[in-house]
Amino acid sequence: MDMIDTTTDMGKGMLNLYSRFDRLRLSGYIQPQYQVAQEKGTKTFEGGDFAPNSDNRFLLRRARIRIDYVRSNKNLQPSMQFVFQFDANVNAFTVRDVWARLFENKWQHFAFTAGMFARPFGYELNLSSQDRESPERGRMSQTLAKSERDLGAMVTFESRKKGFKWRYLKVDAGLFNGQGINYPGEFDGFKDFIGKIGLKPFPLTKNLSVSAAVSYLNGGLVQNTKYRYTIENINGTHQAVVDSSLGIEGSKNPRQYKGVDAQVKLKHKWGATEFRGEYWWGTQTSSANSSETPGVPLPATAGYYIRDFNGAFFYFLQNIVNTHHQLGVKIDWYDPNTQVKDLEIGKPGAGLTPADIKYITYAVGYNIYLNENVKLMLWYSMPVNETTQLPGYTTDLNDNVFTCRLQYRF
Repeated sequence: MDMIDTTTDMGKGMLNLYSRFDRLRLSGYIQPQYQVAQEKGTKTFEGGDFAPNSDNRFLLRRARIRIDYVRSNKNLQPSMQFVFQFDANVNAFTVRDVWARLFENKWQHFAFTAGMFARPFGYELNLSSQDRESPERGRMSQTLAKSERDLGAMVTFESRKKGFKWRYLKVDAGLFNGQGINYPGEFDGFKDFIGKIGLKPFPLTKNLSVSAAVSYLNGGLVQNTKYRYTIENINGTHQAVVDSSLGIEGSKNPRQYKGVDAQVKLKHKWGATEFRGEYWWGTQTSSANSSETPGVPLPATAGYYIRDFNGAFFYFLQNIVNTHHQLGVKIDWYDPNTQVKDLEIGKPGAGLTPADIKYITYAVGYNIYLNENVKLMLWYSMPVNETTQLPGYTTDLNDNVFTCRLQYRF
């Protein structure tokens, strides 16, 4: 999340600023917005659910202050970066980032990061909300990696050596608690290993560049109850089947995510055209009514649900007239249970819930970059859910949302 890339002109410029002005930098942004929902009480991933009697609202989505401190050695090479970031909105004042990064300067290839920072998985997850072209991340990002950040430590290979042949390669590998930052803390001994191998924007021609990465997460949760559910096909019907055998308590429930992403950008006289694609798949352990990673142990009477999932994010971004005007189209889907679909969900005795429903979200938007500090975003989001037998989900929900956001940054 906005870690300094010292191989770019911007990164080098930031380091010079730090060196010249006491190594300290203060930055931030606010995102006031107005939203209109399709009906009152709409449940949405576009900034949180609406109140039961409201179909429109003003919202301060984010208000961030970030403090960076960077120290360089006598050769003006970065030796240490330290970051605090806070978020203030109408509901709470929270800490978003607290991390330190040490740079190795003998070979100028490695760095070590520890603290509270973004998980190094995928592309959209690590794209800062002040730079992202759509108002919110996709449903899958918000569900499987809520708040994006976690507590942990990470080693990075990213050469800062001029002319090094692997300078476009970046590799991250780290261990994390797994529960994220919205919960009291680690409640078992299992850690998430997250690794990512990426190709930084590589110039194929003067105006065409491409970047790509593969990501992997392997973690788990302790089985602290007597019940564990898996999805099985019994006589042609998929249903949640419980395992309550002796000995499962204390075992490890799996969480395994895999991801691939790629970005292609073409520059032209009136701006740029960009395509992005990202696909995740794997196995998630969660609860009966949610596919989020549990942040606290489940009650003794509850059971853990193990589901296979997949999902994707696709962006098309096009400048028109000049770089101040940009059209955007975004499609994301999240299928929290790939073993079931449509009318199987809600079938009597199957044990399936709204947490098993697939959503595809279509969104279109128009961004106006008024100047380098102010951006106006106009986006319309249209989620489409599976038709099931569950009450309230027998047709597509009326949950479209229009967002008008102003972002001020300094």
